[in-house]
Amino acid sequence: MTSDDAGGSRGGIVRTDTVGEIGERAVIAALTAAATSGEPADDIVIGSGDDAAVLDIGGSAVISTDTVVEGRHFRFDWSTPRQIGARAVVQSAADVAAMGGRTTGLVVSIACPASTPVGVVLDLNDGVVDAAHALGARVLGGDLVAAGQVVVSVTAVGALEGRRPVSLGGARTGDALAVSGPLGAGAAGLAVLSDKRVDASAWTDVVALHRVPSPDLTQGPIAAAAGAHAMTDISDGLVEELITMSRAAGLVMSVRADDVPRRPDLSGVARELGVTVDRWVLAGGEDHHLLAAFDPASVPGGWTVIGEVGEVSSTAPEVWVDGRRVGEPGGPDLHGWQSFADPSGG
Repeated sequence: MTSDDAGGSRGGIVRTDTVGEIGERAVIAALTAAATSGEPADDIVIGSGDDAAVLDIGGSAVISTDTVVEGRHFRFDWSTPRQIGARAVVQSAADVAAMGGRTTGLVVSIACPASTPVGVVLDLNDGVVDAAHALGARVLGGDLVAAGQVVVSVTAVGALEGRRPVSLGGARTGDALAVSGPLGAGAAGLAVLSDKRVDASAWTDVVALHRVPSPDLTQGPIAAAAGAHAMTDISDGLVEELITMSRAAGLVMSVRADDVPRRPDLSGVARELGVTVDRWVLAGGEDHHLLAAFDPASVPGGWTVIGEVGEVSSTAPEVWVDGRRVGEPGGPDLHGWQSFADPSGG
């Protein structure tokens, strides 16, 4: 926290004033000042504050956009504005990493009601800037507009740095399926926050990982350099990502639940809530670790092999868990995040 945060103002702007009272241009000036702080980046020709940013990344660019909506993807009674801003960055940067790229810059748009306290917008932006700097990236600019609820959109720009892009559909028969980190914490943290019977302070680590996932996104370029045939980030749940990968490649994806890495503390959370850890691990999303298909001899260190790719027997996607096909009678009933489904599960 900066000294002006503690005093309730920044650059002459009082944080408790509303966006409507201060005006768009004054707030954007404050956001731009925060975005341009820190060490300059050599690959930014023109950064935040102009009509558009200009980058010199010396090769192919990777671009991805992600949007989070108040009440749908986040709640202010569960997460601070800084956490929400940081989480939005991780989501978009994970898509760049899944192509084998390194995020170099971000463009951010914030929509909010005119009655929103300026401090909320500043904190959202600070979360974005902090997360960008942690990735070695910079905020290049963005937009601020009026809306009926808070919406944060992050466009991430990345560089392949001479590596070939890793597509979603490049898996080959006989490949090993591997993940770059433990799964299930994001879903477990959401379950804790959603259940009023549970003391969230008893499970601070999983709640923190729901609020701001912490995948090692350097593993994207590492996987690309190791020759990964296909890759994606696990945003909608492992099974959903496997279904998408199966559909894109026209091949069978088979995994073993016990081989999927998970944090040891998930067992205690599951016992308190009366659920199984495997459901979080297999169907829970928003961990944003990476899933990739490799030649079995080329899996990088730090990755965990969880299954393999087999020949397809039909035109429909096929995902098997512990020898049972997902979606078939008697098979696992596992479904990840569906963007247009009822968020309450109804």
